[in-house]
Amino acid sequence: MLQDTLDLMPLWAFVAACGVTLAAGFVKGAVGFAMPLVMISGLSLFLDPLVAVAGIILPIVLSNVLQVMRFSWSQAGEAVKEFWRYIVIICVMILISAQFVTMIPAHVFYLVLGVPTVTLSLIQLIGVRFRVAPKWRNASEWIVGLISGTIGGLTGTWGPPTVLFLIALDTPKAKQMLVQGVVYGLGSVTLLVGHLQSGVLNAVTIPWSAALLIPGYLGMQMGFWMSDRMNAAVFRRATLVVLIVAGANLVRRGLLG
Repeated sequence: MLQDTLDLMPLWAFVAACGVTLAAGFVKGAVGFAMPLVMISGLSLFLDPLVAVAGIILPIVLSNVLQVMRFSWSQAGEAVKEFWRYIVIICVMILISAQFVTMIPAHVFYLVLGVPTVTLSLIQLIGVRFRVAPKWRNASEWIVGLISGTIGGLTGTWGPPTVLFLIALDTPKAKQMLVQGVVYGLGSVTLLVGHLQSGVLNAVTIPWSAALLIPGYLGMQMGFWMSDRMNAAVFRRATLVVLIVAGANLVRRGLLG
């Protein structure tokens, strides 16, 4: 079984994967999200999409645990209480859509995530701000959660719509980091369960995913150091730039292969 894991990729690809994971962990620590997005974008350059999806699962569980641990249990509980609708629909849709991931052609896989990420992020970066009126808050959580969870189960990342939704709610930087950690943490555990069921995560791919925990952890610690030194305006722009760059690479892969 171990030999099957070693046969997933040549040594150079594993080393490159560790580098991608280190960079993804740094981005995650700095802006609070995008680890799976950066990993999928980078790993898919030289690995099969399903191997890439399997690889991201354990590192994103760890990264979100580390992110939530920077806050108190009471703060995390308040975040769950406030966003419970969003969390519930995301987890349900991740479990459902993860079962279809092996049926999705690779180019569709990339475009489903890349196109909306780049489009919505560019709109906001040039100055257009989406805002959710208080009266539409509950309905918007169900709608955005449905979209996020569906994308998350298929691609392994539901960060872009979540971040854009939090920005539309004018969520402060610290609270945004907390809410993202809670939403992604619970969602990543759901994703793990979903892909144990789908077969993407199995006895061969679990050791591969576990091996990426170390570079993911180191990257997160460096990212936390950077995040503590960014003001809110820089934080928001950095978040959108990360989304655009990673999303554009996915679109390129979807169109050009």
